Amino acid sequence: MPLTELAHNPFNPRDEYTDIEETAESLRVRGHIQPITVARRAAFLSAHPDQEEQIGAAEYVVVDGNRRLKAATHAGLVELRIDVNDELSASAADILESALIANVHRVDVPPLDQAKAIQQLVEVHGSQGKVAKQLGKTPAWVSQRLALLELTPDLQDAVVTGQLKVEPAQRIGRLPKEQQAPAVQKAMAAPKKPRQRTPRRQLATGSAAPAVNGVNTPDSPGTDPAVPPRTVNAVNTPAAAEPAPGAAVVISDTSPQGIVAALTEKLSPHDLTAVAELLMESLTTTAD
Repeated sequence: MPLTELAHNPFNPRDEYTDIEETAESLRVRGHIQPITVARRAAFLSAHPDQEEQIGAAEYVVVDGNRRLKAATHAGLVELRIDVNDELSASAADILESALIANVHRVDVPPLDQAKAIQQLVEVHGSQGKVAKQLGKTPAWVSQRLALLELTPDLQDAVVTGQLKVEPAQRIGRLPKEQQAPAVQKAMAAPKKPRQRTPRRQLATGSAAPAVNGVNTPDSPGTDPAVPPRTVNAVNTPAAAEPAPGAAVVISDTSPQGIVAALTEKLSPHDLTAVAELLMESLTTTAD
């Protein structure tokens, strides 16, 4: 389809496009591999009759692929392959969700742009919980993103420029406006704590340290030779004592399944929920 027949989605959550030249170069060298998803003009305007001026005379509105359309123009291409799916524009909520879901997992979508689009979805659906379900995110993630919109304008600018990181910004956004600037200064002045390794939990207290292999280690100085050291291996493994409150949980199987099994065994449902939310927050912050 000629690029002149394709219009950018007015509700696309990206206010700006980063690294367009890289995408444009890929289109020049490798060509257009994946079609962009569009809705017909009539289908789009039936859900958004007030957007006719925004899309101009184009016959199709891009739902997923606005970045590629921008890059194609930059690369000097004259046409792109399209996949028509009018169902994505069946309602105002559908077209907005489709644009957001297509972009929300991509690292180059600015967090504030995500927050603005999420706020629009909340206005359509009526609750953060419903929006979280539609996006495949936790309610905590949605709430944290929306907290960015509660920042003062200058602090929002600091998030955009990267001077203020997303993780502290989300916490500070929950504070009253007059407390936000001092909180930012405090967060920036706080020294970064080095990560500390979690010590392994001892199998027993007051007894000789076990040898972690198939052969017993020599007696340590000060141990009673009458008490043989214990061997920890697949054949002779003594029962581990229950960890005291606050003790570290040792995870021997570091596969995802092993980690989940160990945490499920040791943590309460409330703590498991907290861990899940922290992991999601950490992944989101890393992507940002």
